[in-house]
Amino acid sequence: MSSKIAITKCSSYESKLVDDSVRKAIDLLGGISNFIKPGSRVLVKPNLLMGVAPEAGVCTHPEVIRAVIKLLKEINCKISLGDSPSVWGKHIEDVDNVYELSGVKKLCQEEGVNLVKFESRRWHGKLLLTTAIDDCDYVVSIPKFKTHGLTILTGAIKNLFGLVAGIYKTELHKKHFVVTDFSGMLVDIYQKTHPALTIIDGITAMEGDGPGTSGKLRQSNLILASSDGVALDAALAKIMGLKPEDIPTNKIAYDRGLGEINFNKIEIKGEKIEDVTGKPFLLPSSSMAKKIPQPIINLIKSLIKYRPYCVHKKCIRCGACIKACPSKIIRFEDHRITFDYSGCIACFCCQEVCPKAAIKVRKSLLAKAIGL
Repeated sequence: MSSKIAITKCSSYESKLVDDSVRKAIDLLGGISNFIKPGSRVLVKPNLLMGVAPEAGVCTHPEVIRAVIKLLKEINCKISLGDSPSVWGKHIEDVDNVYELSGVKKLCQEEGVNLVKFESRRWHGKLLLTTAIDDCDYVVSIPKFKTHGLTILTGAIKNLFGLVAGIYKTELHKKHFVVTDFSGMLVDIYQKTHPALTIIDGITAMEGDGPGTSGKLRQSNLILASSDGVALDAALAKIMGLKPEDIPTNKIAYDRGLGEINFNKIEIKGEKIEDVTGKPFLLPSSSMAKKIPQPIINLIKSLIKYRPYCVHKKCIRCGACIKACPSKIIRFEDHRITFDYSGCIACFCCQEVCPKAAIKVRKSLLAKAIGL
């Protein structure tokens, strides 16, 4: 076996249950010191997409983060924790708000962990990443198991997009608006930073139009862990009812030799994957076209369109969508959100950051007619 992952069950976010499940998963893999040298500097990277409470199911739950921190403290690590949320805008206060509402600020105060902001950054080849990765010996990633309108899945690999500091994320969305290009860029980040360990919060997962408030919560009651993030995302794909190669980042990372997606070469410890795979996940509206064979897509792609639109009665006019749009095609007109579709690249960043699930997806007539 070339890769090993652990899957444990956890029925709620009650602190002791989570601690036991995370600890069991890591023990099944050989223990925390099998991945992290005692006394090391560790950057803990959760998924803190936006400023919402833990029960919203959008961000990594504080109790999962706490369980990981406790394991690291047992081997005397110097721990920092941080993320660069999508709702950064141009104001650092947005990050403070995310840390506060997600429960992470309180957690770090309780556990004596250094909470950092990714304000300083430097080029790593073609990647502009936070210098926080230069100030640590290891990265430990704690993603949330969710669907994603652009990449289908946000898990081990996608979580590392948060290492891109500040509004430069919007430039990357604009530059890599084709799904395969964007996925390749995500794999570049994974290849550069390669976390020593990834622990996935899959207790409350998300399906449908994730990864923000437009998604639907789903109890999966799982914790997954591995040093191979590609194998973890392959497992998440299978749990969703997909093939591992249906997730573009999985195929690209596998082709580069960065991890395993062949289950004949993945040793699964703990729960059997077939025992934790239920009804297929509801996929994002915008991802349905990805299931059509490429030759057919080439013939009809100009007629298959997915566009964001605003449900105005839900909109609170916070402007998060305007800040997040890479192409700057969203604006207020007559006190309503409007879109200039001629410049829309269908990245759905607007939907991702909307705190009130006011951004939905409108399909073209052909997309509707053929059941996409």
